[in-house]
Amino acid sequence: MPASSLDLGLHRSGGLTHVIDKGLGPRGWEDVLETSGAYIDIVKLGWGTAYVTPNLKRKLEVLKEKPVVIGGTFFEAVYVKGKLDEYKTWLSDLGLTHVELSDGTVDIPRERKLELIAEFARDFTVLSEVGSKDSSVEFEASEWIAWIKEERAAGAWKVITEAREGGTAGIFSSSGAMRTELVDEIAGEIDPSDLIWEAPTKASQAWFVKQFGPTVNLGNIPPDEVIPLETLRLGLRGDTLKEMLVDG
Repeated sequence: MPASSLDLGLHRSGGLTHVIDKGLGPRGWEDVLETSGAYIDIVKLGWGTAYVTPNLKRKLEVLKEKPVVIGGTFFEAVYVKGKLDEYKTWLSDLGLTHVELSDGTVDIPRERKLELIAEFARDFTVLSEVGSKDSSVEFEASEWIAWIKEERAAGAWKVITEAREGGTAGIFSSSGAMRTELVDEIAGEIDPSDLIWEAPTKASQAWFVKQFGPTVNLGNIPPDEVIPLETLRLGLRGDTLKEMLVDG
């Protein structure tokens, strides 16, 4: 949507922008939503930040127009502590309709994870996550593909491909380089609309937009990078201008 009377005819229909929150306060979110709200589709309260946020309910009230999900690492902590039923109640009491389930740090048996996805999907919209947070662990493409298909079949609305908030694991190498061959293999077997690719860096965001188009689902986007990402999607930044406006 143009910000002024100048209309270049550029718009985007489709594609999710999944934003990671690391502890921004209610007033900070009011500012973000005023400038970037039109381009934000999901907000994730990173890892366990929701648990230690004193004014969480006030923050969620500011974010009430957006689906909010608590990071999958906190789900893993809840799993370890045996508090899954209490977690469901807490999420419901907070008015949250989405939940993220991951096993990037804690070893959850495969069948158990699929059972939990199906169980949570009865009451919530589930985003599951595939990939390890350990940068030394690099799964084969065939494993990623099989797990994504299983988790979708179990009831996950979208499957997130792990990259951590800094792009150092999962679909990235420990050095921060994207594992582009892995991504291409996954994309060749999985409907892109079923995936959210974590892309916390500008270089990775530009690569995904050029590779899969402006409607690619991207995650772990910092709040202050939402508008820059939208310019990448529309070809209003040098990184993608040629592909989106000249060759597109």
